[in-house]
Amino acid sequence: MPGMFFSANPKELKETDHSLLDDKMHKKRPKTLMDVKAYLRSMIPHLEPGIKPSKSKDIRLSINEVMQWSQSLEKLLANQIGQDVFGNFLKSEFSEENIEFWLACEDYKKTESDLLHCKAEKIYKAFVHSDAAKQINIDFHTRESTAKKIKAPTPTCFDEAQKIIYTLMEKDSYPRFLKSNMYLNLLNELQANSLK
Repeated sequence: MPGMFFSANPKELKETDHSLLDDKMHKKRPKTLMDVKAYLRSMIPHLEPGIKPSKSKDIRLSINEVMQWSQSLEKLLANQIGQDVFGNFLKSEFSEENIEFWLACEDYKKTESDLLHCKAEKIYKAFVHSDAAKQINIDFHTRESTAKKIKAPTPTCFDEAQKIIYTLMEKDSYPRFLKSNMYLNLLNELQANSLK
């Protein structure tokens, strides 16, 4: 099936690691629809006639894949490019802390037990604390409960807050994303490319 191919050399794959507390990554993400388009175009290999593509791994973004993003927020977030595009949409709405927190929690769950305390503190200070620069929108009870849980951190200590943020994105931001120019233009561009 026709689609877009994204070359992924090991250096590029390393840069897509979601350690969302690292500010370097945020500077590399596109911020507007035009930036997203330029970002996606820059990832498409531009081949001269007669030159074969490299044998490196390709990340394929197909029309079907992008259409699946509209089936559920879960499917959108299961896709790396989907996370990036949705993250850029949230940034345009000044609510990128939601996906950043959600992804930080997903990463935290995979953390080795001896590193849990340090990572829990960083996530708490970045997103949950009442003075956090990227404070998420959770109720007082959940904020206090999370503060107690990180004193003896477990892989699930952010689950309650993460669920609230997921529900907020699912009910609020996600439906707007599906109607946004950012998503619809990407879908139209992939449809046009599949007809070529």
